[in-house]
Amino acid sequence: MNLDDRQRKIVFAGLVAALAAIGVYLTVAGPERASGEPEERRPTAAATRPTAPASPPPGIRTAVNPEDFDVYRLLPFSRTEFATAAEVAQKFVAAHATYRYDEEPRKYAERMSGLATEQLRAELVGGHSSAGLIAKRREDRTVATGTASLDQVRDIGDNSIIFLVTGTQRVTAGGKETSEDKRWAVTVVRDGGALRVYAFEPADAGQAGDTG
Repeated sequence: MNLDDRQRKIVFAGLVAALAAIGVYLTVAGPERASGEPEERRPTAAATRPTAPASPPPGIRTAVNPEDFDVYRLLPFSRTEFATAAEVAQKFVAAHATYRYDEEPRKYAERMSGLATEQLRAELVGGHSSAGLIAKRREDRTVATGTASLDQVRDIGDNSIIFLVTGTQRVTAGGKETSEDKRWAVTVVRDGGALRVYAFEPADAGQAGDTG
């Protein structure tokens, strides 16, 4: 098609205007709308960026207020970890003192599962499963039930807490019933992402602060 000078100028001006309009649209709409994909369906960088672990709380620089003092800011264990460790120590002492003459040794092992480190659990199960002890309990039809009371915290380390726990064991054997209280020093440590008993001994066997 042959165009005279006036017609060519009109067509050129129209092309320039159209290109300018497209440029404005792309600038305002952005690549999301230009691609035809709704903007709300494209995740933002903030939404996809992994969240960094929370930083430990800062030290206490302001004046201490006795009415609002968070002691856990000064301890190597959080409030939740401390409570979990206390629960583990209490359950461990109760489970250790509980058994029956008519149950398989594996039942004792199951009760200790999750409460003690693998090494301590293996040692306790080995002692509990001795043939002579099993025979004696069966002969006397022994049934023992343990409960435990948390008394106090003896020591806190970077990776351990020692609790003093009083265990009460009620035993029926040979037609007689007895009850005995014994106080234990129970060391709970971080173990593979969990809190478990690492060691325990009579509370008067060591000095305060022993880690077992």
